[in-house]
Amino acid sequence: MIIIRPRINDFYNVPFSQEEVDFAIPFLDEDIPLYVDPFLLWKSPSMQDNSLHTVLVNSFNSLGHNYIKGNTNDSINILIQSSECEEVGLGNSKTKQGKKISLKESSKILELFKNIPQIHKSGFTHFEEIQLFVENISKDRVSDITCNIIKSWLIDYTISQCDKHNIPIEKSKINVFDYKSGKFKEEETWLPENPNTKSPIIFTPKRWLRFIPYINYEEYFEKYFLKELGGQFEEPLSRVEILDYNRYNYDVVETYIKIKERNSETLKNDPLFKQIPILSSKRKFRTIAKLPTGKTENADKEYEKNLCQILASVLYPHLDFASEQSRTENGVHIRDLIFYNNQSYPILKDLYELYNCKQIIFELKNVKEVENEHVNQLNRYLTNSFGNFGIIFTRNKPPKKVIENTISLWSGQRKCILILDDEDLKLMCQLYEGKQRNPIDVINKKYIEFTRLLPS
Repeated sequence: MIIIRPRINDFYNVPFSQEEVDFAIPFLDEDIPLYVDPFLLWKSPSMQDNSLHTVLVNSFNSLGHNYIKGNTNDSINILIQSSECEEVGLGNSKTKQGKKISLKESSKILELFKNIPQIHKSGFTHFEEIQLFVENISKDRVSDITCNIIKSWLIDYTISQCDKHNIPIEKSKINVFDYKSGKFKEEETWLPENPNTKSPIIFTPKRWLRFIPYINYEEYFEKYFLKELGGQFEEPLSRVEILDYNRYNYDVVETYIKIKERNSETLKNDPLFKQIPILSSKRKFRTIAKLPTGKTENADKEYEKNLCQILASVLYPHLDFASEQSRTENGVHIRDLIFYNNQSYPILKDLYELYNCKQIIFELKNVKEVENEHVNQLNRYLTNSFGNFGIIFTRNKPPKKVIENTISLWSGQRKCILILDDEDLKLMCQLYEGKQRNPIDVINKKYIEFTRLLPS
């Protein structure tokens, strides 16, 4: 079975949407473009999260203190080992295989405990400060170090979520950081498995995830350093020069961190998907309604761009958006939009059971009149990989001969292709605005209308 951007629940055929679960659903062949932000653990009202943050910071500070005491190699190697956590699958990798920090980078981080008197004396309160002192250390490293140090808790969390949602688990051997000894040890446990690589998978709570950590170099530079200190220098400093300045002027960073703590009331996690505002959906529909049909002045591209954003938002959370402009295996054709079928709504469950519909393909056609060739093109995409159901969005109602073609496809191949137009899209946007009914009911309405045309 070929699934576009497959997730673990798609492979195991466990129907739930991202909205319904507490964790970020892992992809099987690429990372989730989010990161664990340890500041969210610090700020959390949960005593459990606060305790995990204490374990995280104490463990990191312990590495530094051991480094100062002369356990140089052990501390360096443990930090290197903690700098990549492939099991959680967070970041921007397209292969789910990351690269650990170098010996040089690890040494530079641990040297902070020697070279900065305040850190030497008291350690870090927020270890993500290292981004402000060491080059090439950013959000992915902060996230991976966090996950590795609290991995024991994440394993227990993953097992509990698998039990709750009936996700299969397999016996696994995995390196886990031991808080008491301050070292990594191999443990045998039970975890979900990536069917492609046979490697274990660890879940992370959505409440800890952000696209950019609350403490990060870019925000520090733009909103604090330039504003408070930029005028002191005759010429702008490079990033490396600013990092050097921070190491020799720790009080500057310390003040910045205290400001961040005081202003953290509104800090929240980032959602894995954010719907566009109602006003934005209305503007995008008006843009579509004014577009000419065809390709004049890239009207087809504008149609696809605006319609993609509308559909991804109005159909959420019942349909999770999977991909846009996805090529077929031979690379010849491009499918416009693909959604995961989470079976989270009656019509979606029916489509899964009747048409083996695991993912739903949407074809977007900015044409004056949809033709049989457009229907036949979508029909060619409907294979065992996706199932036998698809949707065409176009500008105007289809002619009778095209409707008859869709009926013939159902009669001969048991494939169902629905055709929706601007009026249906307008109704979807109105339901999205009104919030009293779900926009996906428009698809349900078209499906019922289609079934009434079928031969008995």
